Amino acid sequence: MLNVHSIFDSNTNTITHIAYCSQTNACVIIDPVLDLDPLNWHTQTNSAQEVVHYVHEHQLKVQGILETHVHADHLTAAPYLKEQLGGQTYIGNQITQVQRVFKGLFNAEPEFATDGHQFDHLLADGDTFNLGQLTGHVIHTPGHTPACVSYHIDDAVFVGDTLFMPDYGTARCDFPGGDSATLYHSIQKLYALPDETRMFLCHDYLPEGRTDYQWQTTVGQQKAENIHIRPETTEEEFVQFRNSRDATLALPKLIVPSVQINMRAGAFPPAEQNGTHYIKFPLNRL
Repeated sequence: MLNVHSIFDSNTNTITHIAYCSQTNACVIIDPVLDLDPLNWHTQTNSAQEVVHYVHEHQLKVQGILETHVHADHLTAAPYLKEQLGGQTYIGNQITQVQRVFKGLFNAEPEFATDGHQFDHLLADGDTFNLGQLTGHVIHTPGHTPACVSYHIDDAVFVGDTLFMPDYGTARCDFPGGDSATLYHSIQKLYALPDETRMFLCHDYLPEGRTDYQWQTTVGQQKAENIHIRPETTEEEFVQFRNSRDATLALPKLIVPSVQINMRAGAFPPAEQNGTHYIKFPLNRL
């Protein structure tokens, strides 16, 4: 049986999931958050320390730190957690596409390699991994970004930004490499899972009319209630809606530092001659 403990970060509206095998206590950490104060540009590990505390308290054995994609709204705490708890880092193998795009956009140093080697393991659609007595399955779910993957473990699926709670809808597709038609077909893969499958989300933004943050639903509930896409929604309808909506959205406030760090598996850009790490802000490009 798979147990899931979720930690909500109110600064970024991000949910980190700790998923573990109840028989063996083997666990994976999915989409962890490194705190960043955008006013003074200091990073902190408060959110990550909550993960460390829970893992120690429940005597869990970390096997992996799983990223669903290169996040544009928060920094990953994967390096810190790897140092504190062990485990290796995983991401979808299409990370190389994302790295190539953003290396050019941010004019990263020539030595920055776009082969994904910054992560310990690159996962392809259909790959499997062991979690104690359970087996995890990788589902490539691009559309929000080319590298998005979902993790199907036992009776649960962790979908990153692909879907939100039914009353909030679906992911935006206007980032480089995003595509609304591709997202439509990715969601069909998730809707093909059994209706009772628990679905865990990476964000909740508290839509109007709801007073409590939520991040767990089911495949059946999504199919019946999602305000953007249901089984009867056609690809043409979804693409027209998603593209129109995306044209009205502002960029995430942390996209510039998040992408430059997350494409490096959480490492900061190399320090310059004065020993300081810098983030670049491209003018008139985003």
